[in-house]
Amino acid sequence: MSDRMFLKDLLKPHRIAMAAVAGGLTLLLAINMDWSWMPKYTPDILRALWITMALLAGSIVIGFLLAVPIGLVQVTGPRPLSLLAKTFCTLIRGTPILLQMWVLYYGLGSLFPYLPGLRGSWIWPFLIESWPYALVALTLSFAGYEGEVMRGAFKGVPRGELEAARAMGMHPLTILRRIWLPRAVQRVLPTLGGELILQLKATPLVATIAVVDIYAVFGRIRQETFITYEPLLMLALIYLLLAGSITFAMRLLEMKLSASR
Repeated sequence: MSDRMFLKDLLKPHRIAMAAVAGGLTLLLAINMDWSWMPKYTPDILRALWITMALLAGSIVIGFLLAVPIGLVQVTGPRPLSLLAKTFCTLIRGTPILLQMWVLYYGLGSLFPYLPGLRGSWIWPFLIESWPYALVALTLSFAGYEGEVMRGAFKGVPRGELEAARAMGMHPLTILRRIWLPRAVQRVLPTLGGELILQLKATPLVATIAVVDIYAVFGRIRQETFITYEPLLMLALIYLLLAGSITFAMRLLEMKLSASR
């Protein structure tokens, strides 16, 4: 993809509309509103923003690493692993992520204190925190959805390319590393960009299990200051900027892969 084509894609009407909305929100945020609460809460906002981005990045990276074998075994087998992967994807995709998060935190988390010897182990400090349960829930959710996406991507790679590699005497792991996985990832990139934004939108659910993310902080600001619109508009602007950054990064990655291809 050339720079001109990339610029043309970047200036599509819906992207211009998003930029206009973000600009309008910024202008609205700067004029005729009460921002006296900002200096007091800025450290909390930055800390919570870091937690949100860490949960997002961690769940995406670990979830995608899990999604690759989950999608692969559904195509290649063996059959028991394929059935296990299909069952996992069905359970994850068929139940709300909020329910999964509550089952992990309020269900599984409530059993750990009764397991003998666990309180004195190295893992106990992590088990009494809420963020590990949030990370696991977000990771499993992403892995379940992307595992099904990767299944279609692996299945969609032309068989002729794989057969040609086998005819050249390539080892199966070499075929997977150099041909099958790169081609599958390239096919899934447009879908992956949308999934990353959906994952970002799922992060506010961690506030329901006492994780102080960016959504939770702005909720506390509204409760303590009795100011409604300014915190909500600032929160919307932050999510718009994060989503726009993800979209821009994915378009750059697509352009780079297309150029290398």
